[in-house]
Amino acid sequence: QVQLVESGGGLVQAGGSLKLSCAASGTIFSTNAMAWYRQAPGKQRELVASIALGGSTNYADSVKGRFTISRDAAKNTLYLQMNSLGHDDSAVYYCNAGLRFGMRYVARDYWGQGTQVTVSS
Repeated sequence: QVQLVESGGGLVQAGGSLKLSCAASGTIFSTNAMAWYRQAPGKQRELVASIALGGSTNYADSVKGRFTISRDAAKNTLYLQMNSLGHDDSAVYYCNAGLRFGMRYVARDYWGQGTQVTVSS
């Protein structure tokens, strides 16, 4: 059974940093591209960043230069380092296992439960 478990969310002041983690079970991590999504209240879930098996990364324009996605194969863990956080970054963040076609990411139906990030002003 595939399990993705996010952690690391919390309350942070604007301008601060957080690092999210997503622990993956089984072979899902070693056989899939991975990504972070987020969903704010009343908004659609949006792709934040993705990383291919080979390590190439892609980011939403809104987070470029502030967020860094990475993966540790030895730990079966996906990370999202978030710096210079602003109010618009407040959301529930989800990790996903999926496919990459060039820079295009396609989500598969493997989702974690999400972790809340709240940025206070």
